[in-house]
Amino acid sequence: MEFYQFARSVVYGALKPFYRFDIIGKEHFPKEGGVLLCSNHIDALDPPVVGITAPRPVNFMAKEELFKLPILKGILPKVHAFPVKRGLSDRQALRTAVNLLKDGQVVGLFPEGTRNRTGQLGKGFSGAGFFALRGNAVVVPCAIIGPYKIFRKVKVVYGEAIDMEPYRESRAKPEEVTEVIMAHIQKLLDEHHPQNK
Repeated sequence: MEFYQFARSVVYGALKPFYRFDIIGKEHFPKEGGVLLCSNHIDALDPPVVGITAPRPVNFMAKEELFKLPILKGILPKVHAFPVKRGLSDRQALRTAVNLLKDGQVVGLFPEGTRNRTGQLGKGFSGAGFFALRGNAVVVPCAIIGPYKIFRKVKVVYGEAIDMEPYRESRAKPEEVTEVIMAHIQKLLDEHHPQNK
């Protein structure tokens, strides 16, 4: 935890001079219990930005290749990242994420799977719904509204937690739950995008 907070303050200090962060809805974030944090994905800076603005430490999946790089392989585990094999069904990564959620921690996920520079929300992968159903956690939708331009405002909006229990009881499919999650992210984008003001 100590290194995580240190890294968080370093990243915040590095980014703050260049971007004006407008953080909205932090009060919606549960203070305890498992949370699946699902956000849109517009830039490579999204994971560190979510990491420095979320009220609790966030565990992120990171592609396995990053853990083989000399500097990152020592740092990534200390900032709560864990490896995932891209393009494959990585059972170990799935188990890790579910266990973290069951353990009452926060797991961050970008359901689109890749960056979408258009600003439009893409289709979410069913993995988000799988974690939401299996992890015994609530889902907090998040909208990052950019673009990331020097000295410009970047909004990070946290929505109200979505209770997954009704979906578990009705035996909803992961694909259906992912659609629900994406609809909540889209709602945040619609409500807070400057063009809609």
